[in-house]
Amino acid sequence: MMLRKTKIVATLGPASASEEMIARMIMDGVNVVRLNFSHGTAQDHIERAEIVRQIAAKLNRPIGVLCDLQGPKIRIGKFESGKISLNSGDLFVLNADCELGDQFQVGLDYKSLPQEVSVGNVLLLDDGRITMTVDHVKGNQIHCVILAGGTLSNNKGINLHGGGLAAEALTKKDLDDLKTAVTLEADYIAISFPKNAQDILSAKALVKKAGGTASIIAKIERAEAINNLEAIIEASDAIMVARGDLGVEVGDAAVPGLQKRMIRMARAQNKLVITATQMMESMISSPIPTRAEVSDVANAVLDGTDAVMLSAETASGQYPLETVQAMHRVCVEAEKEYEGLHPVEHRVGRLQHTDEATAAAAIFTSQHFKVKAIAALTQSGNAAQWLSRADSSVPIYALSPDKVARRKLTLHRNVFPFPIEQSGKNRDEILLEMEQVLLNNGAVQAGDTVLLTFGEPIGSPGGTNTLKIIKIGENRPTF
Repeated sequence: MMLRKTKIVATLGPASASEEMIARMIMDGVNVVRLNFSHGTAQDHIERAEIVRQIAAKLNRPIGVLCDLQGPKIRIGKFESGKISLNSGDLFVLNADCELGDQFQVGLDYKSLPQEVSVGNVLLLDDGRITMTVDHVKGNQIHCVILAGGTLSNNKGINLHGGGLAAEALTKKDLDDLKTAVTLEADYIAISFPKNAQDILSAKALVKKAGGTASIIAKIERAEAINNLEAIIEASDAIMVARGDLGVEVGDAAVPGLQKRMIRMARAQNKLVITATQMMESMISSPIPTRAEVSDVANAVLDGTDAVMLSAETASGQYPLETVQAMHRVCVEAEKEYEGLHPVEHRVGRLQHTDEATAAAAIFTSQHFKVKAIAALTQSGNAAQWLSRADSSVPIYALSPDKVARRKLTLHRNVFPFPIEQSGKNRDEILLEMEQVLLNNGAVQAGDTVLLTFGEPIGSPGGTNTLKIIKIGENRPTF
């Protein structure tokens, strides 16, 4: 059984489209697949999600599906020649009325950009590879001076240094894609470029209205989001440290510190966190990562991230399988140094609910009494989520009869979900069933000491309120 605590999210694309490759990636450690709605059709995503779930069922492994909405990616238009070369000092116009660009101007897909910039603003194109300053604005034309040149090709993104653009987080395309995500029963939906908590609350309301059960992930990639970070985290179910656009807007040097702050704040609010963007970027074309990439992934693990994410590395890279294997190795090694970095004592003063208190007691006991595992009986997954926030030194097995809850738990650090049947069973029968599930899945052996958490009376709605210490198979009937 693979007991890596940190979860791996892998983006599917042309390099990982085949059923064989998806199966191999899952076997080598992928826990959640990401469907990038910036590419492909609605039917493509629906079919891919179905294939993933069929493979997961064959492998008897729960796999989460994350649908990542494109958001208001502000882009230039197309060039007649496909690309141009710009040099420092060149004059260049971003023209909302231009249909096909040339050496001197290019169109905009975000038509209101000329009304939202001012003289002296710095615009960053193609993830900051090209920078230009606004000299003046005339009608729908932004007249710029190139600060740092290079090759500029079709449809490259535009960021305003320091943020401040008014584009809504959910575009018309996103609203259509959100319905597609609900149709394919997405476990998580990621919202791109949210500015504030209201963007996340709006997305939640739309998912609920469409009949979906997906949890909402806020991708932190706007400068404005940093100023509203606490409220955004509170409104969301999880956040993604989306370091690409964020680095362009706030400056690359600010990103590492912000990453640590975001992970710390998410954990404090009992929310999940994914660290993403360029984690193994060199492996798009290399079978091994750089030492810097290894350190980057390891540091995210040591910071306490729930998951690390692969984008182009598995979607379009030459070595998708090797990348997953490399990320798995790095996470496992980093986790050996992790224990004790985030002790439960730092959270005890914040306990507000019975399930939190029960989880804290389980964590404390596991750290001071020799146990093999913690097994949480949970309907919604909430009990296991709090356990994962509190940093157990032993694996947490979430036993749930709800397949949606089990799929969502694939993103939680150090949580391993298993199905359990509890309908029609009394308390003692369910506790015996918990033992049997653990034994059947190779999680424990006879004689192991295990902590069980559950809610009493069993079968009634409400939080976990009971912690029981048992020895597997001791004075119990065999099945």
